[in-house]
Amino acid sequence: MATRLWAAAAALNPHLLTLSSASPFPSSSRFQAVSSTPRLVPRGRLHHSRRSRPAKFVCRRAKTAYDDYKFPDPIPEFAAQETSKFREHMMWRLEQKKDDYFGEHVEEIVDVCTEILGTFLEHDYCGPGTLLVHPFLDMKGEIKERGLPGAPQAARAAIAWAEKNVDKDWKVWTGDY
Repeated sequence: MATRLWAAAAALNPHLLTLSSASPFPSSSRFQAVSSTPRLVPRGRLHHSRRSRPAKFVCRRAKTAYDDYKFPDPIPEFAAQETSKFREHMMWRLEQKKDDYFGEHVEEIVDVCTEILGTFLEHDYCGPGTLLVHPFLDMKGEIKERGLPGAPQAARAAIAWAEKNVDKDWKVWTGDY
């Protein structure tokens, strides 16, 4: 079945696949090369032998697309401005849920979240497509580690704000909208 799929893919897109002469299967495998003459398969269907599958596939279009596109460097001024907006929003948002989740620890929680997001934006964020989940997992972990309440809720609020604002604000900042 897999051999048929590969043959169909190779027939449709031969320029996308790099063929390898090495067989990916060990010699004891049930996928051994057969003669080039047609033969009958037990159910009476005519079967033609095919080349063995290549060891690996390479999508040349994707490879060149990634080679050609370079992400810009992080912009510290953008990071500072975005961190300030984030801090304001988080103070407002967590104050709304103070009684339910955060108690008297709102400012400490906001400090943790702001420090982590600010560091990420300053060193790792390079524009749309580079906003990762890692800083938000770090926020949740650090809040829990410090024994502060509401870690999941704070991280969720941070993610929601970042998804709505960071990429959009980058495009406005760089004029690429």
